[in-house]
Amino acid sequence: MEAYLFVHFKEKTTPDGEQVYFALSRDGFNWEQVNDGQPVLWSEKGEKGVRDHTIVRTKEGKFYILATDLSLANCFNTKYKGDWANIGREGSKCLSMWESDDLVNWSEQRLIELGDEDFGCLWAPDVIYDTKNEDYVLHWSSSHASNNYGNKAIYYTRTKDFKSFTTPQMLCRKDDSGIIDSAIYEENGVFYRFLKSEKNPEGIILQKGNTLTGEYTRIEAFDEEMAKLGHPAYEAPTAFKLSDGRWCLMLDFFGVVGEGQGYVPFIAEDISTGRFIRSDASFTFPYRFKHGTVLSITMDEYDRIRNWK
Repeated sequence: MEAYLFVHFKEKTTPDGEQVYFALSRDGFNWEQVNDGQPVLWSEKGEKGVRDHTIVRTKEGKFYILATDLSLANCFNTKYKGDWANIGREGSKCLSMWESDDLVNWSEQRLIELGDEDFGCLWAPDVIYDTKNEDYVLHWSSSHASNNYGNKAIYYTRTKDFKSFTTPQMLCRKDDSGIIDSAIYEENGVFYRFLKSEKNPEGIILQKGNTLTGEYTRIEAFDEEMAKLGHPAYEAPTAFKLSDGRWCLMLDFFGVVGEGQGYVPFIAEDISTGRFIRSDASFTFPYRFKHGTVLSITMDEYDRIRNWK
């Protein structure tokens, strides 16, 4: 792959912010907006707003965008009475999804209901292909009736076609706090899982495991680098491999109000070391991206998206 697509939303208080936006880069460092910085897709179903986007390329050559079905602009002060706890418990049991063959022409929005009455809101989906089982593991964070809608855990389902999904199972729980925003990558047969820990510590953690849905252990070197930041307000990890073999980790900083929020970059020589160093000076962004995912693409795909109107 020769270029990168960033699928994300914007930090705005109006409904147009909670839609699907694209950004492009030829090198992973210098980013440009698509469609003059306007949404490329609009949510017309559910809460008519989407956040926490992910995108996956399947082995069959299709692309799927999935996102949290949630609009703060439309619902926070009305349906949820201005309380995040109400969203966590009473929010959508569905994820929003779009499908494409070429990254330009997209299907109508579809809501996929994965949570039953015991689930709270389904937040921040992400997808990884399981080479062993030859299917896709779709994972997200939720509160659940099993612990009286307390600390959130990570749940997952399996699918081969993004039409039929297995009954959700718990992927992982942290004993002393909630966890959200899972992102999992495989490198040299080892799985690396980024999580947002809500306490102990508050911030991003990195774990590694030998199986996708098995046991993981913390990488302490990553904790050491995160401690140097001096502020815990980071979430929404997304990572991708650069052309020179290094790894880039993007973390969404929400420690200020308004447009100062958004992704900041970290670089590691090798994901296995866990030593991701903040590297703002090497990157340029047209504006602050909010919670999304980076997908490696070809130059043909880059040109097609860039010329899309």
